[in-house]
Amino acid sequence: METVSLGEDLGIEASADLKQRLAAHLEAPAVALDGGAVRRVHTAAMQVLCAFFRSRAEQGRSTELVACSDALRDAARLLGLAGPLGLATNEHATKQTVENAA
Repeated sequence: METVSLGEDLGIEASADLKQRLAAHLEAPAVALDGGAVRRVHTAAMQVLCAFFRSRAEQGRSTELVACSDALRDAARLLGLAGPLGLATNEHATKQTVENAA
C-alpha cells in the first residue's frame, strides 16, 4: 500500500498541488492518505480529496484516510463528507468536538 502525506496545509492555494500529487497515485492498487498533520483545511481541498476517492472507487481501487487530524475530521463532518472519505462517524466523538469548540 502506498502512503501519501497530506501535509499540514490544505488551504485553497494548496489545492492544485494536492491534485497533482494525488494524480500520481491514481493507478496504485491501494493508497493510504496520511492526514495526521493537517492543521488547515479549505473546501477546495476537500473537493480534490472526494474526487480522488471517487475516481479510485470507480476503478475498484482501495483508498483510505489514516491518522486523520481533528481539523480534517471536523471539516469532513461539517461538509457532510465523512462517508465519502471513509471516516467512521462516532456520535460521541462528534458531540465532544462540537462541545469543546463552543
